[in-house]
Amino acid sequence: MSAEEQTFAGESLLVRYINLVKLPHTLFALPFALLGVLAASRVTPVRPRTVLLVVLAFSAARWAAMGFNRIADRFWDARNPRTQMRPLVTGAISLPTAWSGTIIAGFVLAGAAWQLGPLPLALVPGAVLFLVGYSFTKRFTVLSHFILGFTDGLAPAGAWVAVRGSLFARSDLPAWLLTCIVTLWIGGFDLIYACQDLDFDREHRLHAIPARYGIRFALILSVVCHVVMMILLGGLGWWMRLAWPFWLAFLIVGALLVWEHRLVHPGDLSRIDLAFFNINSYISLTLFAGVLAALYL
Repeated sequence: MSAEEQTFAGESLLVRYINLVKLPHTLFALPFALLGVLAASRVTPVRPRTVLLVVLAFSAARWAAMGFNRIADRFWDARNPRTQMRPLVTGAISLPTAWSGTIIAGFVLAGAAWQLGPLPLALVPGAVLFLVGYSFTKRFTVLSHFILGFTDGLAPAGAWVAVRGSLFARSDLPAWLLTCIVTLWIGGFDLIYACQDLDFDREHRLHAIPARYGIRFALILSVVCHVVMMILLGGLGWWMRLAWPFWLAFLIVGALLVWEHRLVHPGDLSRIDLAFFNINSYISLTLFAGVLAALYL
C-alpha cells in the first residue's frame, strides 16, 4: 500500500474498487456513525440487527458518494498531477463499472434504510442529495469544505434516527451536536487537504478557501473549526452526563488535533496524508472508545 491516499496494490476488481472509493477512509468515519448509535442507546435499547443495518447503510452511503465523486470529477482528476493515478483516470476501472457499483450502493442504502424504519427511509432522498450534490459544490462555492463536512455529519444523525425513530424532539439534541461536531471536524481538515491543490484550483477557477484566500488563512480557519468542534464535543459530554472515560478521550482528541495542525505549515504540506488518514483515524476511534467506556463500563 502506497503512502499517497492509501492506495492498495493488486489487479483484482475488488482491489480496484477499494482504490476507487478509498475504502480504508471508512475507518475514521464509521466510528462517528456508531457514536450516533451509542448516544441513542442511552435512552433507547439497541438491537444487534440495528447496529448491523447502520453499518451497512453507512458503508453503502460512503461507497455511493465516493463512487459518484470520482465519476463527477474524472475530468479534473485527469488534469491534476496529484490525482492522475486514480482508477477512473488510468482506466483500471471503466466508467460503466464505476456507475454500476455506485448505483448498487445506492440501492443497498435505500434497502437498509427501509429495514431500519419509516423515518430513516423518508430521510434517504435528502441524504442522497448531499451525497451526490457535494461533488459539484467546488465548482461554484468556497463553502464546499463545510458541505462535505455536513454530508459526513449526516452519518451520526442517521444512526441516531435508526435507533430512536425521531430527530426533532428536545431529547434529540445529541444527534444535532454530533452532526455539528463532524461537520467542523471534516470541514476543518478539508481546508488543510485543499491546500495541496491551490495552484490547480486557481488555474481552473475551482472554488476553495485556500485558492481564494491563501494557505495561511485556510490553516487558521481550520484551527478555528477544530476549536469550536472541541467546545461542542465538551457540550455533548456535559449534556449526556458522560463519565470520566469520555473526558479522557476528550483530552486525547484535543492533543491529536494539536499534533495534526503542527504537522502542516504554509511552507511544508508534505505530511498532509499522515494527518488525513492516521491522525483522523486515531481521533474517531478514541472518541468511540471513550463514549463506549463512559456508557457501559
